[in-house]
Amino acid sequence: MSFLDMDERLLDLSSQFDLVFSPLVDFKVYPDSVDVALVEGAISSVEDERKIHHIREHTKFLVAMGDCAVAGNVPAMRNPFGTAAILKRAYTENVSAQPQIPCVIVPELLEKVRPVHEFVAVDMYIPGCPPSADTFFTVLTELLAGRTPDVGSLTRFGA
Repeated sequence: MSFLDMDERLLDLSSQFDLVFSPLVDFKVYPDSVDVALVEGAISSVEDERKIHHIREHTKFLVAMGDCAVAGNVPAMRNPFGTAAILKRAYTENVSAQPQIPCVIVPELLEKVRPVHEFVAVDMYIPGCPPSADTFFTVLTELLAGRTPDVGSLTRFGA
């Protein structure tokens, strides 16, 4: 959500790009050709894996943004336990009514949660949990100007 924390600066930037796919809008189909994709979140399901391959195939410049996309972070904390144990804990052990593991609603989980770069090539990494609004603004401003920002000077561990 720190992306939205750019506040009025986002309005200034929005005249320079088209938002063509986002969980913030109701687009269902990823376009055939995208200049820049900002990808957040780790890859944890078969559906995530399918989507990230599709995004990469149709995107010129892919940015992994946030510690989950960059390193797996909090979602990867389930890795030592295995998928079966996680599903059992979430859907049967901690439920008082109708404990059952859903088979339709929940996408098939991968055995391990992994960062984006373990599935596809990433052109830029923006660490942070979450990255700051200032970092987003600078990165987008630089990319829109055709320059590659020095992300290392914009971020620090734990920020």
